[in-house]
Amino acid sequence: MDGKKHIVDKFGRVHDYLRISLTERCNLRCFYCMPEEGIQLRDKAEFMTAEETLEIAKTFISMGVKKIRLTGGEPLIKRNAEMIIKALGQLPIELTLTTNAVVVDRYIDVMKEAGIKSLNVSLDSLKEERFNDISRRGYFTRIFDNIALLLDQGFDLKINVVLIRGVNDDEIIDFIEWTRDTALSVRFIEFMPFDGNQWNWDKKVSYNEILSAVESKFGDQFSKIEGKPNDTSRNFKLNGAKGSFGIISTVTNPFCDTCNRIRLTADGKIKNCLFSQSETDLLTAHRNGQPIEPIIREVMLSKEKERGGNGQFDDEMVKSMKNRSMTTIGG
Repeated sequence: MDGKKHIVDKFGRVHDYLRISLTERCNLRCFYCMPEEGIQLRDKAEFMTAEETLEIAKTFISMGVKKIRLTGGEPLIKRNAEMIIKALGQLPIELTLTTNAVVVDRYIDVMKEAGIKSLNVSLDSLKEERFNDISRRGYFTRIFDNIALLLDQGFDLKINVVLIRGVNDDEIIDFIEWTRDTALSVRFIEFMPFDGNQWNWDKKVSYNEILSAVESKFGDQFSKIEGKPNDTSRNFKLNGAKGSFGIISTVTNPFCDTCNRIRLTADGKIKNCLFSQSETDLLTAHRNGQPIEPIIREVMLSKEKERGGNGQFDDEMVKSMKNRSMTTIGG
């Protein structure tokens, strides 16, 4: 492997997967992602234009990035989202995105033209009233219809479920039962601490707790699926099921040893870890005509071994932790 081309940190991890947030804005208001009061709106000049997004993405691709995921906020409400998707689809990468699926029906043909084959869809409850409470909006039926549409159109779907004790942890089995006759993957994600989302240790549902609930219900009628080297989830399948399920245990059982991810925020800041309390401004450097490749290499070389160098999460550590709200980072 050409070390000069690839983006490598001091622990030898190769970073070839870039997550680009297209916008901080969203058409939902999920309480774990966005503070109740919303986020401070800023002048559009502070954010990457579509052209800047593509130019910066090309630099990353020249440095060995093979996969790009578009995130937000909700990426599909970004002005010029269609143009960005189509343009990225022309580049030598695997392109995908994470969406809440509220308006995804408008982009079916665009995504197919760009070669997008798989999507992540956020859905935190199978109960309409509960989902609308979590998201502070009333789009449950539209989202469910759009999930059915995406499946009918041949997209591979991963359904992301943020599990929160006392909120939706009683739906673990219901979500898994959904995979019996539906060819999708449900991924349970531990509730993670971000600015304004009222995280505390007691609200998280751990990997072991989830697996215990599965074993209690299904006994030995499920099996582990061998994952890929950089998978964030530990994956399982009910015997005879069309779909599968997985657990992403960022808090209690992190997967940092094999991390290959880089995050670029909508305002052009590079974060070398979701939990990093520091970030570096690529956009200003790019606008000033400064080469950004050396900046990228320096930032990624300084990446901490795990959890952004924050150590073990607990209530006291999280109180002192300085990070953005999830919607302004990009999932």
